[in-house]
Amino acid sequence: MSRTVRPDPASFRDPSGRVYEVDGRIFRTVHPPARKDYEFVRSTGCLDRLIERDLVISAEEVSPHLLAEAGADACYVLEHPRLPFISYPFEWSFPGLKAAAVLTLDVHLAVLEHGITLSDSSAYNVQFVGPKPLFIDYLSFRRYRDGEFWSGHRQFCEQFLNPLLLTAMTGVPFHSWYRGAIEGITATELASLIPLRRRVSWNVIMHVMMQARYSKPGAADTASRLSQRKLPLAALQRMLKSLRSWVSRLEPSESRQTIWEGYTAAEGYRGEEKRSKHEFVREFTGSTQPNVLLDLGCNTGEYAEIAIAAGAESAIGLESDHGALDAAFKRSVARGLPFLPLYTDVANPSPGGGWLGHERSRLMSRMKADAVLALALVHHMAIGRNVPLERVVEWIVSLAPTGIIEFVPKADPMVQALLRLREDVFEQYSVGVFLDSIRRSAQVVKEREITESGRLLVWFERK
Repeated sequence: MSRTVRPDPASFRDPSGRVYEVDGRIFRTVHPPARKDYEFVRSTGCLDRLIERDLVISAEEVSPHLLAEAGADACYVLEHPRLPFISYPFEWSFPGLKAAAVLTLDVHLAVLEHGITLSDSSAYNVQFVGPKPLFIDYLSFRRYRDGEFWSGHRQFCEQFLNPLLLTAMTGVPFHSWYRGAIEGITATELASLIPLRRRVSWNVIMHVMMQARYSKPGAADTASRLSQRKLPLAALQRMLKSLRSWVSRLEPSESRQTIWEGYTAAEGYRGEEKRSKHEFVREFTGSTQPNVLLDLGCNTGEYAEIAIAAGAESAIGLESDHGALDAAFKRSVARGLPFLPLYTDVANPSPGGGWLGHERSRLMSRMKADAVLALALVHHMAIGRNVPLERVVEWIVSLAPTGIIEFVPKADPMVQALLRLREDVFEQYSVGVFLDSIRRSAQVVKEREITESGRLLVWFERK
């Protein structure tokens, strides 16, 4: 029986090896340039201890024949467990990106104790299982050379530190900028935005201002001479520990604008209405038992948590409000939920990016959900973003074979607030059009009106 060996489009740059998918299984090749480093790292046993601590993804050496011709030149082939979902750093919450940064520093500090360093510090070397970050790139580990500088310092700053500082020091969310420049934010760009009073910090001087200075034209020779100096191992370890301490303390600026962080507490449901909505979600999830639940407009994660308690194995949340997103991530961490909330404007989700637009896959191609929740979302897209109601419903139904969609009528105060400063040109926004749109490609399993204003929950199953 022939196998389809599909190379991962994000791993082509590394001469040390490549990632492949074969019948749903994930493999990584180790090529001759990386052989000695891989064998040294393996001999120390340090990765086994990091795997036990859930800091590094596990791996098992398997036969190169599993990859057919793709394994012909491989010295080793490793099989990794398949992760439930692939996300990118420009989709992570502020505390999520911070957790990934701390993980990278912790892993580096741990392997340095065994004479190993990280050849790079890419944020794409980290993935999440629920809210827990996991280091995934075995080929980033190599033997440490005495006195060497941290070759991944600049990359760590551009892909972890600078996006965090942008939000912490200026109040500007990093997501849109990072998505448009998927290799991160440079020190030169960030330095011009940091307020003068914040530039006197030693951390800012060392990790931002000096990098910006040596990135200027004419400074290359000076930067090269500095990089050739010896850096004692103890000094490198102190630098990493100091950086870890600083990153751990970063928080979003209070000036950051957020609208929906407090929405759950002020959404206007009465006690019985709220209980009815909760019960509908519990009944749906208990009946469908999805492996992956997609929660569109997840806010602070209240309904994802209810669904998980009712039987959903895991949940992915999409949220465009940065304050609500951070609160959802913190909820997931605090309560140990298999729930990963991600930054996404559902009317403008992450496109493909990188080389030929394929190196980083578009968000919708990564979404493989068994069920979907679209609660209090449709009116924001149909009225707030002028997407025709029929197309909104068609899109939601296409995301999973079953789900719940909430319709909020024009009489509801939330819709009235959307219409307050604009002309009502939405003649097709009605419960009749909503239900007809669902029935074109799905059947209505159950529906429930939950408020006096006419909010309607519809449980659908695709035909």
